[in-house]
Amino acid sequence: MTVLTLSDSSAAKVRADAVVVGIAKGEDGPLLTSGQEVSALDAAFGGKLAATLGTLGAKGAADEVTKVPAPEKFGSPLVVAVGLGSLPEGGEGFEAETLRRAAGSAARALGSLEHAVFALPLADAAALAAVAEGALLGAYSFSDFRGTDGDAKGRKSRKGKDAKGSGADHLAEVTVVGLPGKAKAHRDVAERARVLAEETARTRDLVNTPPNALTPEVFAAEAQAAAKEHGLKIEVLDEQALAKGGYGGILGVGQGSQSPPRLVRIAYTHAKGAPTLALVGKGITYDSGGISLKPAGHNETMKCDMAGAGAVLSAVVAAARLGLKANVTGWLALAENMPSGSATRPGDVLTMYSGRTVEVLNTDAEGRLVMADAITRACEEEPDALVDVATLTGAMMVALGKRIFGVMANDDAFRELVHTSAAETGEQSWPMPLPDEMIDSMKSSVADIANVGDRMGGGLAAGLFLREFVSEGTTWAHLDIAGPAFHEGAPFGYTPKGGTGTAVRALVRLAERTADGALSA
Repeated sequence: MTVLTLSDSSAAKVRADAVVVGIAKGEDGPLLTSGQEVSALDAAFGGKLAATLGTLGAKGAADEVTKVPAPEKFGSPLVVAVGLGSLPEGGEGFEAETLRRAAGSAARALGSLEHAVFALPLADAAALAAVAEGALLGAYSFSDFRGTDGDAKGRKSRKGKDAKGSGADHLAEVTVVGLPGKAKAHRDVAERARVLAEETARTRDLVNTPPNALTPEVFAAEAQAAAKEHGLKIEVLDEQALAKGGYGGILGVGQGSQSPPRLVRIAYTHAKGAPTLALVGKGITYDSGGISLKPAGHNETMKCDMAGAGAVLSAVVAAARLGLKANVTGWLALAENMPSGSATRPGDVLTMYSGRTVEVLNTDAEGRLVMADAITRACEEEPDALVDVATLTGAMMVALGKRIFGVMANDDAFRELVHTSAAETGEQSWPMPLPDEMIDSMKSSVADIANVGDRMGGGLAAGLFLREFVSEGTTWAHLDIAGPAFHEGAPFGYTPKGGTGTAVRALVRLAERTADGALSA
């Protein structure tokens, strides 16, 4: 991972490969943002930095990046100006997400440079946190399967990577200036940003790993390694234990694969009496659709179908690393959905861990089956609240697009808490309903319920299916992250191509609010 430091020195004096400044959008060209750091840089350019950038075509639009050589005897040979959009009204500071995305855009543009100084406008500690987080997230790269000799080297353990990352194609060190670096409050927010970025990278790495290198067994081993490193309790149920326990949903989905399924429980416990937040993640390490095979063109990115489990693992580890005053338990429902002679067939009936039976009408609606078993098991521990996270339905992408995840819940106040927690981190979500009348579309003539219902509103029907397995009295929310979990287009802001780490920061923020008593408010 990229190294993060804070400095009290002027950006013009810190020795680095580049210095990053923010510019705003003006009517007649780019505007320099206020602050001592920018003033010092402008002075080095003889007061003509804005004019120089304008000559190069800079306008100050959001996420725009313009590079210009620095003057002689400057701490860095390169100045990188990143657009922040229009100046805030009333002289207020820029919004955290604006700074986060700008820092991410600059970090991506700096590629393989060793060290960059970020001198973006910092009004307070929240702005510092946003810049640090954005720069670290933007500097992410995934190179585990690129070999210098043309041979893939296979997945490396995260523990074996040095502090500057595993490859030479990303920014190695970030220094943030503009606020006193020695202040404890500033050190604390920088450390939190580092933890969030590293745990988001953990999920991104898992999502980006090819499915032949990340089977359910390997994923479970990754969780065990993380648990050992951070002092977490962990339990892994293999196929024999799942059969003995009656986990028909997880077994039914995984039985067509040569890589058997797993259910992982990983827990961070702070202290007796602390509130408990349970997190359940869908971990389909590859989804072919099973016998209901996906059409051509829809298989290539299905390694991302374990993004929910990745987010849950990272959130639990982050809670431990941050020492939150809450108990956070993660459940990873891991399976590979493949067609074979032993695969579940459309029309089969599975007996779930809860004892209810499910008629499988579509084997490509498999995520809800593994999630139902894990949700039932998680409810047995009577958590104060439960959140499940899953790349569950294409229907949610139809409804909300590729950058927004849906939030459903059996409690309006908790749904709002999850939604606002996501917003505070810059993650886009939207509250969605659970229309009771839609449950009738999942009636089965041979079982207690079918695994699919109405095609229209399919994302809502999937949420209703999961609700059927939530114990009465358990406060529950469902996050359908099918859209933003995997980004196939060009990178933007701090979002890379491929795995994005969606929901990690939202879940950590929710855990922080849980620790602060939000569930009892």
